[in-house]
This record gives sequence, structure tokens and C-alpha cells, in this order.
Amino acid sequence: MTRPLVELGDPRPALLGSSLNELLSRWLPRQRWYASSGRPITEISVVAATALTPECFHLLVQVKEAGQQVETHYQLILGAAVDPPPRLWQHALGQMDGPAGGTLMVYDALHDRRVAVLLLDRLREGGKVGALRFESFRRASLPTGLAPRVLDAEQSNSSIVYGDRLILKLFRRIQQGINPDLEVTARLGRWGHASVPAPEAWFFVTEPFWGTLGMVQPFLTGATDGWELALDSAAVQGDFVKQAWGLGRTTGELHAALAQVFPTAKPEEHHRSRLAEEMMHRLKRSAEAVPALRRHVPAIQSIFADAAATDSEPPLQRIHGDLHLGQVLWADGSWHAVDFEGEPSRPLAERRADRSPIRDVVGMLRSFDYAAHMSPTPSPQWADQCRTAFCSGYSEAGGFEPTEAPELLRAYEADRAVYEVLYEATHRPDWITVPLEAVARLAGTR
Repeated sequence: MTRPLVELGDPRPALLGSSLNELLSRWLPRQRWYASSGRPITEISVVAATALTPECFHLLVQVKEAGQQVETHYQLILGAAVDPPPRLWQHALGQMDGPAGGTLMVYDALHDRRVAVLLLDRLREGGKVGALRFESFRRASLPTGLAPRVLDAEQSNSSIVYGDRLILKLFRRIQQGINPDLEVTARLGRWGHASVPAPEAWFFVTEPFWGTLGMVQPFLTGATDGWELALDSAAVQGDFVKQAWGLGRTTGELHAALAQVFPTAKPEEHHRSRLAEEMMHRLKRSAEAVPALRRHVPAIQSIFADAAATDSEPPLQRIHGDLHLGQVLWADGSWHAVDFEGEPSRPLAERRADRSPIRDVVGMLRSFDYAAHMSPTPSPQWADQCRTAFCSGYSEAGGFEPTEAPELLRAYEADRAVYEVLYEATHRPDWITVPLEAVARLAGTR
């Protein structure tokens, strides 16, 4: 059911309706953060709306796609003006009839400098605005007069950097409850874990449910993400062993800190057998969709069975959830972990659940493999050196030595590679050889 903006004091109630829905139906699937399944949109509803200015509106929209039973909620900040500044035309959704009979240009207001400044002002002041609530941590003091700029490198979310001192991350896909990125970084920040930037302020929506919308953290000036550093090294087959070792140690320290600030759990008696069943189910589903995977199925099933029979596994705990080279930053001579959101397409309860830290280890090992294959002259040896160094560094600070649980490490990596095969087949077919080669290596069927 659409909630008209007029209920919240909006002077432009005509913005809601079929005209806006038509614009959104065309615009949303083109956004990098839109979780498209390739199916057409069948319904769009505005379920919460707040007027930030007479020409700018914060919307929470519900989207349903053909054949999908579950709807997805997205956070939008849209502007609507008769004659917006020319710099905003490239961010336009299109035109629609205005309430007074004129034509309005609807645009993504996140790129409007005035709106970006307004958002930081609201976070600094705190309080309530329509369906929105703004909060900050005690003693947090957000500076004023910082020039905003929108980052263009993200995929699942959007971020605004203010004067190279602060970064406001806005979550695009919104689910009920606290976002793990806010929850984990806040806990680690209070604990004093230096490798994770601590949030200073955040905001959330209260209608039609409570959900995290965004948060402000210190911006790491001059930082370079691990993916770019690894690509540069792999391209010339350079020595990345020291960096990989340090990244492993940082990951081990992160897991140790998470085990301090969140409860841990000993795996239940049938945990590994259920885990193997889940992995086999994903393998079957992926093999049905990707024929090239089918010849490896028997060998991969044996890997999962071996993991179910082992009795060595570290305690389950909160982890990063989506760790790879693109989720770490090198700044001031050390590694920093960011983006604790997990996979935004997965249910929030799943992303907040205790998991094996081996999942994070494997995520990084697979990332080294990808970096090696992206090189003009792919070098498996470069990846092997990085993988070995990473595990060695991890064992210095983590609660276990990854290579001392070879059956589990191999099973988790095979499961990750199978997931990657299906993902690449669906989204990036040109990259599918990377995980397929990993599957063949792990299965011994190359």
C-alpha cells in the first residue's frame, strides 16, 4: 500500500503514483546496487516517505519481481524540481507531471551537494525527521564545512566522503533490524580494535519497520584497497608475500577481537554433517545451472563427505562474512577491514549468525586466486605464495592454524568456488574460468 507523502507534510503529493513508479521501474534495474534477478518488476510501492526539503524526499520503496515471493526494500533519496542545476541532469530518472500542471525533473538527490550537506547536518544534530531517526555516539562531534563527494566505486551501497575526513555509507537494500556493519564496527570500536574504523553516527527508519539506513565513520585518507594492490603486484608477478602475511595476521587479530566482544559457540554434534548437506545442495543446484561443473560433482561430494567426518573445527563466532581483497584497505602502514555487512542479498538473521572463521580465511584465499588470474600473464605460483603467507600470518594471531584442518579448509574452499561458478555464470560469464579452474584443482580433475 502506497503511503502518500502528503501525510508527512509533503507539498508535492503528486510525486507518488503511477508516473513515479514508471520512472523507478526503468531506473532501478540499471543501478549497480539493485539486486536484479533478471525478472521484470511487477510492483513498486512507497512504504515510507519523509520530506527533507521542499524538493527532496527520502523514500523506502518495496519492489516485487515476477516469480519472486519475497519483496525487497530499497532506500532512495530523490529530488524533484522544475529546473534542477545542470550538474544533476546526468543523475535524472526522467520527467513527470507536477502537481501544478508543470513538468518536474526527478533525479537521484544523493548527488546534490546541498542534500549531502543536509544529511551530515541531520546526523550532527540528531533527532527525528518524519519516519527517520538520527543518532550519534556519546562524545562524537561531527565537524562542519566539509565538502561532499559521492564515491563511484561501490556496488551494493552508496557512500559520500566529506572533506576526506568522514564517510557516510548509505545501505541501499534495507531489512528489518540492525545492519551487521553498524553492529560489528560499533562493538569493535568500543573495545578499541584499531584496524576497524569505528562509527560516529547513524540513522534509521521506523516505518513500516525498524531498519538501519546508514552510518558515518572516519575516512582513511590515502588508503588503497587490497584488490588494487594485489592486482598491481600480480601483473608484474611481484613479491606480495609480506603484505599477504600481514593481512593474515590482521584477519587473525580481527577474529580474536570478535570472539571477545561477541559470544562464541562450540559446534553442535551434527554441525559438520548438516554443513556437508548444505554444501552438497548448493553443488547440485549449481551443477544443474552450469553444465561445465557436472564432471567435478563426484569428487567435490567426496571433499564434503571428508569434512563431515573430521573432528577438528574452531568455535563458531561472528565473522566478517564477505572477506576478500576488496574489503580491506592499506593505510598508514597497516591493514584495515571494512564493510561488515555480509552479502546484502542474504537474510539479516543469516548474516548475523555465528559461523566458522574458516569462511573468512577461504574468502581471502579465493581472492588471491582471482587477482592472479586477472594478470596479463596469470601466475598460480604468485597466488600459492600469497595463500601460504596469509595462512602463516593468520596462525600468529588467530585461534587456530588453517592448514591444520585441511579437510575443512578444502571443503569450505570448494563450496566457495562452486558458489563463484554459479555467480560468474549469471553475472560475469567472461570470468567463469577462474572458479572452474579452482574446482578442478580441488577435485583433482584437471
